[in-house]
Amino acid sequence: MFERPAVQIIDVSPRDGLQNEAGIISTADKVHLVRLLEAAGLREIEVTSFVSPRWVPQLADAREVLAALAAQKPADANYIALTPNEKGMDALLQVNADAGRRVVETAAVFTAASETFSRKNTNATIAETIERFRPVVRAARGAGLRIRGYVSCVVACPYEGAIAPQQATDVAKRLLDLGIDELDLGETIGAGTPDTVAEMLTAVLAASAQFAGVQTTLHLHDTFGRAADCVRAALELGVRRFDGSVAGLGGCPFASTPGRRAPGNIATELLVGTVESAGYKTAVARERLTAAAVHARRMIAPAPAGEN
Repeated sequence: MFERPAVQIIDVSPRDGLQNEAGIISTADKVHLVRLLEAAGLREIEVTSFVSPRWVPQLADAREVLAALAAQKPADANYIALTPNEKGMDALLQVNADAGRRVVETAAVFTAASETFSRKNTNATIAETIERFRPVVRAARGAGLRIRGYVSCVVACPYEGAIAPQQATDVAKRLLDLGIDELDLGETIGAGTPDTVAEMLTAVLAASAQFAGVQTTLHLHDTFGRAADCVRAALELGVRRFDGSVAGLGGCPFASTPGRRAPGNIATELLVGTVESAGYKTAVARERLTAAAVHARRMIAPAPAGEN
């Protein structure tokens, strides 16, 4: 009987899921979330971000989180940390140096397929973000780290509307030329459909095929409830790596309203269920993933009235 290949699930909830939370999550809760994800079989986890606490106060404890995780890090775990510039990379390398080993295995950089989104999100043009990445990539290479390159708004932008597949492809190629190991394609606002996601993937995958050894990951948001259908379309095109966020942490700020928080990243639980129902295997234990989701929801729940 034909056996479908395994699909790799990367959980991004400790970073992407928490970075826009209104409140500050404790370091202990973040560490416990990562431990629960590991217990569920997840081995690639985006743990934190080395960005200025002024801009992302929710992740100001990056060093503390990684120091706590270092002692009991599974041998086969790959911790990912966002490092948008040289200063962030220096901080990452210091964490590894302090631990005497690679606590973080993968450094992530991010740009966008939308010029407007890039300016608003990074205060830089797409070209300027790429230039910022050059010393980051050099430093990562020198330290033996992998490089993950995010491209946001690969299908649609909250400011520019629909993004042509060629736009996403052009930016992806610039990252590939820079020497990244993994291309992470972000459908940032959940506006994609199976058809538009497939059209984008067809174009980008054709271009990335020229770069040996590069992995492609799809990062979906479930704002309008179409993420699972987009996963199925991507599987048909050969995508075997997907980002998820346990409990769907990471609500999209562009699609929320004062009375309703929009769904964020595709929930890892939904992602795993969709992949497995399509006949593919994952390494995730779904009952244990449920425990991680319970903890994640508890972390972000508002404190009862009268509590500080």
